[in-house]
Amino acid sequence: MNPDLQKLQPYPFEKLTALKAQVSPNENLHHIALSIGEPKHPAPKFVTQCLKDNISRVENYPTTKGIPELRKAIAHWIKQRFGLTHMSSEQQVVPVNGTREAIFAFTQAVIDRSKDGLVVSPNPFYQIYEGAAYLAGAEPHFLPCLEENGFNPDFDAVNDDVWQKCQLLFLCSPGNPTGAVLDLAILTKLIALADQHDFIIASDECYSEIYVEGKAAPIGLLQACESIGRHDYARCVVFHSLSKRSNLPGLRSGFVAGDAKVLQPFLLYRTYHGCAMPIQTQLASIVAWSDEEHVEDNRQQYTLKFNAVLEILNDPSLAGKIEVEQTDASFYLWAKTAIDEEQFAQQLFEQQHVTVLPGSYLSRTIDGINPGKNRVRMALVASVEECIEAAQRIKQFVQSL
Repeated sequence: MNPDLQKLQPYPFEKLTALKAQVSPNENLHHIALSIGEPKHPAPKFVTQCLKDNISRVENYPTTKGIPELRKAIAHWIKQRFGLTHMSSEQQVVPVNGTREAIFAFTQAVIDRSKDGLVVSPNPFYQIYEGAAYLAGAEPHFLPCLEENGFNPDFDAVNDDVWQKCQLLFLCSPGNPTGAVLDLAILTKLIALADQHDFIIASDECYSEIYVEGKAAPIGLLQACESIGRHDYARCVVFHSLSKRSNLPGLRSGFVAGDAKVLQPFLLYRTYHGCAMPIQTQLASIVAWSDEEHVEDNRQQYTLKFNAVLEILNDPSLAGKIEVEQTDASFYLWAKTAIDEEQFAQQLFEQQHVTVLPGSYLSRTIDGINPGKNRVRMALVASVEECIEAAQRIKQFVQSL
């Protein structure tokens, strides 16, 4: 067996299952899950209808590169959304079966195993970044995302030796679990560092369309490239998905876009990897990327949930026991707890039958610091009514502490 498999840690939800198994929940209350970032809003009917209408396309082999119509729809969307003047659907877009598999595959394709390479990642982080690094023969290097730096990494604190060994820098903006957004100044600084030290920037932007109404839409890495006239997007790629934007997590549809010189060998890797998107899925993806009305409705629902939940959890009676602020984007709250995060999650489940995720399960302890310590992630994916009820139960639990 590949010895690097021994380096993989249990997934956060395996740890959560074990934690919850130690207690029995209040049977008088129905369960409300705020732990898994799985959208619960209904899938757009016009997308599911497209799938039904084209189900006979299961008779056809799909190509790894995808049909031209899908690549064109993606290129059009990303140009409109991020104000890009250049985006070749032929050379700068690769459709993928969701960003999880794409992030993993991309790492395998770009890491040079003959060198002592690093994959630099925010901490806390999406666990695929770490596993992909290990299985590509690289070492992960984590940058803490602390409150004093707006929950983004302090890139100025990274020494040149780390940057010199870096082969791949993962960004997650909006962040999971913090919801923090990287601004234009930071992104352009990172592009300059990538040029100086010759590494690739991979920006996970899957939450870019989930932000509170009235706030500015999060900026993207390719948008930063555009601002400095970098139309070839050299050393820069972005990952996007229909899972959060369109409430289609089961469709497993997304894309990678950016530097054609990077995407060409990545596409070659994928032809051997065997992960072509089914044609009926591609056709359904076209109609999803081509409509914004359902995305705006999605944002309105999340805005309602954020407003209602924050009003409840910012009650003065909870002062000193829990701190919850509106995140920049995403559908997460990154709540600060007065007690240990595992104890908080376990007791909340036991007493109120509400599940949240301990922040330490999404982080690694580096130099004695775990950025998820005394933090829990709340995913506001349930209905507005259930999110309000969950917040009221959390309030009751916190008041009892």
